[in-house]
Amino acid sequence: MVTAPALTIDIVSDVVCPWCYIGKRKLEAALALPGAASLPVAELRWHPFQLNPDLPAEGISRKQYLEDKFGGPQRASEIYDRVRAAGRGAGLDLNIDGITLQPNTLAAHALIAFAHQAGAVVASDVKERLLKAYFVDNRFIGSADVLTGIAREAGLDAHAAHAFITDPRQLKAVAQADAQARAMGIDGVPFFIFNRKLSISGAQDPATLLAAMQQAVEVG
Repeated sequence: MVTAPALTIDIVSDVVCPWCYIGKRKLEAALALPGAASLPVAELRWHPFQLNPDLPAEGISRKQYLEDKFGGPQRASEIYDRVRAAGRGAGLDLNIDGITLQPNTLAAHALIAFAHQAGAVVASDVKERLLKAYFVDNRFIGSADVLTGIAREAGLDAHAAHAFITDPRQLKAVAQADAQARAMGIDGVPFFIFNRKLSISGAQDPATLLAAMQQAVEVG
């Protein structure tokens, strides 16, 4: 019996990146296209990238963040109008204006690493829950208690999850994975790698993502 070639999709992204949320939806749309029916079952593997690795663990006010990053709320509003429109196009209603605290995402990425121990499907579920928590429900995902609650909602052992995301060794491993992505030349997210052979940067349209998956499978 011939085993069908595998399709692995490594996604480097952050949980406070709106384009990463939009990119996730576009990837899901690509996998739902008729042309994807002939592809092997995809295994999604999530990798950390911190847009703001220098933020304190307790985060900073969103107002301060916008001042530092964009020079103030007016410029940020212009930028996020485009983001919100792209989100609606991907089926997302992003409540960006409801965000009050900008979190450090090291522990959130550690939670995804913890979820990966239970399998790729569970990790993708946790990734989705984190994105929704931040962009839709405006929960502070820099809090270990909030993250533990998300783990519990995903059906994971909350005590074990809390121990994992507060373990300095696990946090260091996340930081090292982030550094490794940057060393590979990744400086923007989302970043997709198909079968470790073909990569695409940005929240590309579903047809483009599907074509990349097909090509990655064809080259074996």
